[in-house]
Amino acid sequence: MAKNKYYTIQELSKELGISKETIKRYEKKGIFPKSSRNPINHWRRYSLKRVRELKKILGQEE
Repeated sequence: MAKNKYYTIQELSKELGISKETIKRYEKKGIFPKSSRNPINHWRRYSLKRVRELKKILGQEE
């Protein structure tokens, strides 16, 4: 059984074309919903579904 692919904040930053700091700021201000966290190291992680949602928020719909 394959595990779901999660994007790191670095990968998300490249995908959206915005900085990691901007992503964090948008989460803090409520523009982006809070990310899920890796249960082991507590790093932010983003599912493919969440990446698509964030693209819609930025007007980058595919």
